[in-house]
Amino acid sequence: MEDVEIKAGGFTFRGWYIAAALPVLSGLTTGIWYGYDAISRFNGLEASVIEVLDATSRIQAIEQTLTQNNVAGLNTQLTQISTQMTNILEQQRTLMDLRSTVEKGATVTDGIGDKLETYDMEIEDLWKAFDDLVKNPIR
Repeated sequence: MEDVEIKAGGFTFRGWYIAAALPVLSGLTTGIWYGYDAISRFNGLEASVIEVLDATSRIQAIEQTLTQNNVAGLNTQLTQISTQMTNILEQQRTLMDLRSTVEKGATVTDGIGDKLETYDMEIEDLWKAFDDLVKNPIR
């Protein structure tokens, strides 16, 4: 492992440098991917919530029209509205489930920034250590 050398940008990385850097870089890329995935899922859930909220305004418009147009044949329309209200209640249950999922997503994403800052500091410390080793190699 000590015989392996990679030269890049004026620096020579020996086997143990590579062995030390790979886990750090792997952890950093995993953290970035996890953060991106969590944010993408959160945005998808947010779009679903907006659709459900639009349904509520449509229901209010239907109710207002029914009170203004008290005509014969209203019974069939009321049956349809009853069915729609049942669907809306199911959508509200779904919305509540989505809300808890969004809250869980927010909880997950709250800690990502701190972890990324920690990784950045650790990587910066490793680069400083590598620079010091290049300037003053251990024999």
